[in-house]
Amino acid sequence: MKTIKGPGLFLAQFAGDAAPFNSWDAITKWAADCGYRGVQVPSWDGRLIDLKKAASSKAYCDEFAGTARENGVEVTELSTHLQGQLVAVHPAYDEAFDGFAAAEVRGNPKARQAWAVEQVKLALTASQHLGLKAMASFSGALAWPFVYPWPQRPAGLVETAFDELARRWRPILDHAEDCGVDICYEIHPGEDLHDGITYEMFLERTGNHARACMLYDPSHYVLQCLDYLDNIDIYKDRIRMFHVKDAEFNPSGRQGVYGGYQGWVNRAGRFRSLGDGQVDFGAVFSKMAANDFAGWAVVEWECALKHPEDGAREGADFVRHHIIRVTEKAFDDFAGAGSDEAANRRMLGI
Repeated sequence: MKTIKGPGLFLAQFAGDAAPFNSWDAITKWAADCGYRGVQVPSWDGRLIDLKKAASSKAYCDEFAGTARENGVEVTELSTHLQGQLVAVHPAYDEAFDGFAAAEVRGNPKARQAWAVEQVKLALTASQHLGLKAMASFSGALAWPFVYPWPQRPAGLVETAFDELARRWRPILDHAEDCGVDICYEIHPGEDLHDGITYEMFLERTGNHARACMLYDPSHYVLQCLDYLDNIDIYKDRIRMFHVKDAEFNPSGRQGVYGGYQGWVNRAGRFRSLGDGQVDFGAVFSKMAANDFAGWAVVEWECALKHPEDGAREGADFVRHHIIRVTEKAFDDFAGAGSDEAANRRMLGI
């Protein structure tokens, strides 16, 4: 067994234009002051990282990681959630997702997709330069508007969507192999990879690509009423990244999983700060330890109620108290009688 590393913090929800959230030096100092040992970096945020320079210059990456270490944290992974989303966008979402892209490709879906693919590849190369073994991303979605089977879906619609999704990602996955970096898809509503079944459909179409891995986040499973503990056992060999995020699902006679178009505060299912929701993190961390997860426990703070800085500080302590320092010996070793094959055979009557 292995002891999980952490606590880490995903910086996407905190980066901003005001100090200390507007520069790499300041935000890493702040994260360390909150009690974090690592930070996950949103690769699209130019206030924190120059992605092109990171992909082209090992020296830049050494300096980037060195600044973090001097301030008390390590770089856990890079994230390409926003760019990965743009690898596959159904036309219904063109305008909604256009803001994720560089200004020069907005309004041009073909150019936007090419830009997104290049961005994800740059982040993989930058991850290699940083000595990282995993990168977070979204899969994007072509079939999501048809997630509910009404009107009746034409035969082959979903299969065609997943064939195309795999076709778009296969060259990126091959680049990930060249870089020695796993792409960890966050299994997330709004993505075509939103549960175990859809992940398997994608994985099969990529030829079970070794780099097509999974980012485990139990909060998204709570909101889908999916067994988030069984999921760990099923996909333990593919889970290479872990977001520690809480959620609650409180259905009523008026709304359930779909939320009635309500905002986050008024939805039956909503994200909460760590310890304020319904995820059994004692069981989650136990399963992760038993299954030899060797990565980072990274807090992704999202909450409809609590102030983010309070959530961040509380989250560091929460994760620290849940990480299990795994044992190197069995608890009943004191009663061991040694090893004797002859004695074993006598005890078995053989």
